[in-house]
Amino acid sequence: MVTNLPDGTFDLGQLESKIRHGYPDPHYPRSRLVCVENTHNIMGGRVLPLSFLQELRSVAERYGLAVHMDGARVMNAARAQGVSPSVITQHCHTVSVCLSKGLGAPVGTMLAGPKDFIQRAVCARKALGGGLRQAGILAAAGTIALTAMVDRLEEDHRHAKIFAQALLECDPPLYQVDMAAVETNIVRFYLRDPLLTPGEFCERLAAVAEGEARALGQGTRVLMFPHVGGSVRACWHLGVTEEDTQSAVSKLRFVAQQYAKERHRAR
Repeated sequence: MVTNLPDGTFDLGQLESKIRHGYPDPHYPRSRLVCVENTHNIMGGRVLPLSFLQELRSVAERYGLAVHMDGARVMNAARAQGVSPSVITQHCHTVSVCLSKGLGAPVGTMLAGPKDFIQRAVCARKALGGGLRQAGILAAAGTIALTAMVDRLEEDHRHAKIFAQALLECDPPLYQVDMAAVETNIVRFYLRDPLLTPGEFCERLAAVAEGEARALGQGTRVLMFPHVGGSVRACWHLGVTEEDTQSAVSKLRFVAQQYAKERHRAR
C-alpha cells in the first residue's frame, strides 16, 4: 500500500519501492497489480490527472504489472476534465464503472477489459455464486444511466461547488473547506470548533430542531456522515436538485447559528 497525496495521486517512487520483482522470494507475494480509484473518494472526489495515469502506466509496464481502475465515479472524472471516458481508461488494463451513484441506476456495476480477462471474470463470478437471471429490467436502467445521465453530472458538480462556497461564507464561521479540492460531486469539510464532533454535527443535521420551521419556513433533514480524519462528507447525485442544495445550505447556516448561541450561553 502506498500513501495517497491530497489530490488522490501517490508518489510513483514510493510505488516502485513497494514492488516485489525479480526472482520470487517465497516469503513475499509477487507484485502483479496496481489499483487506483478515480474519482478518489477519501480525498473528496478528486480527479486523477491524465499525466499521472500515463506515468503510472509506464511504471507498471516496466515491471510487468497490470493497472486496474476502480472507476465507480469515472464518469464524473470525465465530465470534470472535459474528455471522453476512453481518454482516461486508455491508461488502464481493466476498469469497473458504477451505474448507480451519480448516474442514477438502482444497482449495477460494469467491468471492462480484454476479452480473455472478462471470460475469466465471468467464470469467477459464477464460481462465487454471482450473476442474475431475468436481469433485463436492471440492464435497461443501466442503459439509461449511460446514454442519458452522464452529461447531467455537471449539475451535481455545480451544486457541490455552490454548497462548498456557502460553507466558506457562513456566519458564524463554523465550517472549513478547501475549494480547490471540490472538483466533482463530493464535498469534504471540517468543523472549526473541536468541541462539536462530526458525529454530533451529523445528528443535528438529520433532526428538525425546535424553532427551525419558524426560522427557515420548513423543517429540513440533511443526511451526511462523519468521514475520515475528522471530516464530514456531503455527496450529490441524481435527484438532489439546486433547490435541495439551497435547503441544505440554509440548514447548515441554522445549525451554525444555533450552536453559536449554545456556546455563548454556556460561557
